[in-house]
Amino acid sequence: MQFSLLNNPKDAELLADAEFMTTSFYKILDEHADEIVVNTLKILAKSHDSSQIITEILPSLNEEQTENLITAVGIFAQILNIAEDVHHERRRMVHENSGEDTQDGSIAETIYKFQTQQLNETDIQAALNQAQISPVLTAHPTEVQRQATLVSHRKIRALLPRREYCRSADALAELQQEMDIVLLTLWQTSETRHFKISVKNEINNGVNIFPMSFFHALPQLYRRMEKHFQAAYPNIQIPDILKIGGWIGGDRDGNPFVSAETLRMAFTRHADALFHFYRRELENLYQELPVSIRRVKVSDGVMILSAKSPNNEVARQEEPYRRAIAYIMSRLVGKAHQLGIPLGYRFGVSPEPYTQPDEFWADLKTLQTSLRDNGSQIIAAGRIADIIRIASICGFHLMPLDLRQHAEKHESVVAELFQHAGLEDYFRLPENERQAVLLRELRSPRPLFNPFVAYSEQTCTELAIFREANQIKQEFGEDAISQSIISNCERPSDLLSLALILKETGLLRVENGLPISRINIVPLFETIEALASARSVMETLFSCDWYRALISSRDNIQEIMLGYSDSNKDGGYISSTWGLYQAEIGLVELFRKYDVRIRLFHGRGGSVGRGGGPSYQAILAQPAGSVGGQIRITEQGEVITAKYGDASNAARNLETLVAATLEATLLPAVQDPDIDLMNTLSESSFKHYRALITREGFIDYFLQTSPIEQIASLNLGSRPASRKTLARIQDLRAIPWVFSWTQNRLMLPAWYGFGSAVAELCQKDAGCLNSLQQHAQHNPFFRAMLSNMEQVMAKTDLTLAEHYAALSQDAKHGAAIFATIKAEYQRSLQALFDILQTDELLLDNRALARSLALRIPYLNALGGLQVALLRKLREEPDNQHVLQMVHQTINGVAQGLRNTG
Repeated sequence: MQFSLLNNPKDAELLADAEFMTTSFYKILDEHADEIVVNTLKILAKSHDSSQIITEILPSLNEEQTENLITAVGIFAQILNIAEDVHHERRRMVHENSGEDTQDGSIAETIYKFQTQQLNETDIQAALNQAQISPVLTAHPTEVQRQATLVSHRKIRALLPRREYCRSADALAELQQEMDIVLLTLWQTSETRHFKISVKNEINNGVNIFPMSFFHALPQLYRRMEKHFQAAYPNIQIPDILKIGGWIGGDRDGNPFVSAETLRMAFTRHADALFHFYRRELENLYQELPVSIRRVKVSDGVMILSAKSPNNEVARQEEPYRRAIAYIMSRLVGKAHQLGIPLGYRFGVSPEPYTQPDEFWADLKTLQTSLRDNGSQIIAAGRIADIIRIASICGFHLMPLDLRQHAEKHESVVAELFQHAGLEDYFRLPENERQAVLLRELRSPRPLFNPFVAYSEQTCTELAIFREANQIKQEFGEDAISQSIISNCERPSDLLSLALILKETGLLRVENGLPISRINIVPLFETIEALASARSVMETLFSCDWYRALISSRDNIQEIMLGYSDSNKDGGYISSTWGLYQAEIGLVELFRKYDVRIRLFHGRGGSVGRGGGPSYQAILAQPAGSVGGQIRITEQGEVITAKYGDASNAARNLETLVAATLEATLLPAVQDPDIDLMNTLSESSFKHYRALITREGFIDYFLQTSPIEQIASLNLGSRPASRKTLARIQDLRAIPWVFSWTQNRLMLPAWYGFGSAVAELCQKDAGCLNSLQQHAQHNPFFRAMLSNMEQVMAKTDLTLAEHYAALSQDAKHGAAIFATIKAEYQRSLQALFDILQTDELLLDNRALARSLALRIPYLNALGGLQVALLRKLREEPDNQHVLQMVHQTINGVAQGLRNTG
């Protein structure tokens, strides 16, 4: 490894961690890999052109040696990432403990900004009371690492911080042995799945993040907020402003394996994890509260709970808190049994289980209030406060799940309901007539569904999902399911169609011709065209008294989801980013006109090509009025692991979301970018991007010069890689589209068209460059857009990409397309330099520059191996071992770059 890059004194511990792990891993390789593999790794560690070294050495390797080289290179990239993570946390703690200025993204810094602006306590409390912030865990298939691999990573992460505290040679040797064991396990673990991951697997993976981090991170974050807010504003109370949400088990868009049964399975699995957490924490609380009535006073409320206790041991007669906890636990276990969770308890099961989470929360508050009022304030602020916070946030359902389905599926259900009810041919109706007939049926309490009619399988499946959602809300709590999202929403009738399905399944009732809904209807505008028409769609609905009544029944909040992925695939990064911004401006104006509260749900991916990038900057870059204390953001795959894999990191990332949301809500708004300038830039970049992806032969070039077909067979998730076929870009899902460009190191969706657009603008207007430079310095939206682009361009490697381009079966045509791409990259890079007024990437992001420099030799080696193996796979398409090795290289590159889709 190029440890010479770690020449800053602040990096001394990172260097020591890297050397510590390298020593262990080479010891394992010396024993388990051939000498040629070990020697190749040592050459790669010092190389500046590792893909060329691979080209020279690969013919000398047999298949086993090649596979071992792939595995070893991948592990080196992984352990460097872990060392970086540990070091980031180390430096953050050093900064906090030093008493230096607080950092952007921290609650402390946010409060300092509030004080600087002289915000008063009343306004801050009002904003907190209105706030709803929710990262939403999705099942989008971008996590390439198996759970078995992630377990080893967590062990390494836990071991590394102990190294600097070893005070003797023996202690260090023992730690080294532990590291040897974990690295040997990682070496001997298969990195790729030999099976297709199921929805059940995805549900379990999503739930596991709670005991791993969220159960600890959420109370930790709320305690931190209370500490800092109450120090500055003593009367501030912190409501449940942040909750985790999910899609896994309820997202049916393009996934035929999600059904009413998987929705039920998801909530049962959620509750299983949650009730086991409650039992464990209450058992611990029981052990911590042997408080005697001979020593302290106890409230009447606690004595009433104690009197109902199933714990009648003589030793407990003077310990009412323990007796009360036993009663609470017996009722909790009773509720678990009602929900189908086999939870045991030594004092038995209450015949009066809790019916609602509020009852459980109230009993816990009774204990806490008594402790606080009777001299046990410290105890009241400890474990019981954390349990109360989790109970308030998670209830009995753990996290709310959204339902999601494509608009066409809802349309088909409505058409069939109309058909069998003897009504209009829905498919043939123009949009205005669709709205009219839907509103007619929505105003009537009469159902359309006939239990004596044989409906199609698709209609039965869709209706079953919503009926199951109704039942789940009754059993697990009203908050268990609150959202139903319409993918590819384009027309007002798309929202009204979903409303009719909710009415048919008991989730929306009609009283006096007006609706009362138990579910938020959420349109997802995700294409360039849909974003442009979002305002007109919603204005049509807001002009309708019936729909306004529906919104009133949902606390006068309309949620809108914005799709970053498909809009980027359709129009490129600049056009997509600006289209989203404009859509938000238009929606904010419309909602203000009709006095409706807006909540935006940002469907971001992990990569910049799918709207990714630092969340703090992204939220602050939103248009004025678009946040308003309410925001939801998707988190998926590798992002979930990176942000929330351990409690400390999870608390920090959640804190950043809260800080950014509150700042965007309460601090003075910044001026929007120049609309004419951005429109021109967007239109020009769109033109150049579309010219490339619609160019004759481009789809064949893409399929041949990227591992897209191998990604489709990688068993990342339960969904297919494309909706229909791999022969058309519009049918390809955005995730594998971006994933593939990441693998061949062009990162094309995140920058293509920018350079030509800037050149055109500057050619027409000599003062344009100065305007762009001013925007880069002073406008958060433009600055965030360029920052994200800069990070991606730093990961682009044209030399390696040219090796992929050579895979094109039409050499002449492939070379011409690559030449076009290469020229545009160089134009875009120069444009970026000119606007940022620099001549080097990542000058202001030393940590990422250092991290990339350390990993690049291994990433480029994996790229060189992938190209060679793809070429061999073309010659031997049925060679499963070669395919498996290609999959390994895909995993390695994705893990090393830390972005997939």
